[in-house]
Amino acid sequence: MSHDDFNFEPVRGLPEALPEGEHILWQGAPDPRRLAREALALRWVAGYFALLTVWRVGVSSADVPFGIALMHGLPFVVSGIIACGILYGIAYVQARSTVYTLTNKRVAMRIGAALTMTLNLPYVCIGTAKLDLKSSGHGTLAFELIGETRISYLMSWPHVRPWYVARTQPALRCIPDAENVARIFADAAETRISQPRVERVETHDGDAVAAE
Repeated sequence: MSHDDFNFEPVRGLPEALPEGEHILWQGAPDPRRLAREALALRWVAGYFALLTVWRVGVSSADVPFGIALMHGLPFVVSGIIACGILYGIAYVQARSTVYTLTNKRVAMRIGAALTMTLNLPYVCIGTAKLDLKSSGHGTLAFELIGETRISYLMSWPHVRPWYVARTQPALRCIPDAENVARIFADAAETRISQPRVERVETHDGDAVAAE
């Protein structure tokens, strides 16, 4: 019997049903391997333990036969494998619990493995979007927010643009086919922002009129 930790969601990746007039254009999630490399520095950690192994073997080989020196480096190899395995596990859990959603009105991000939350970013609150595209087709689409909109860097990590702490930029991290996703976002945002917004304002004599 299968179990879904998010079976309480009326719509996958969203805490509530979509209102009338809103529909989903795209849904996706980070690639675990890319997330481990880019957000958790998997390659740097692996390289660090590789250097430790080489250093230990080199030091030991000055006093003992090379075969025994290789054995002295084995604990560093094992430690490196364990550390990299833990980092990949974290990335896998993060990716599995994440759902990015683009609708015709907003960007929604269901994020968080232990503490799950959903960020709703209406297109009218997004000033610019920047795409970091890799040769594999994966990429990160980051959003620069305008107005008084603020989000927490720590609460949203790793689903943010790295190092932008003071003015956090939420991001769709390490997504496949990133160029096409960016195109979908651009088309939807342009369409949404170009729509006229009608509000009711009160005149001095108390009559309500419509204003764009």
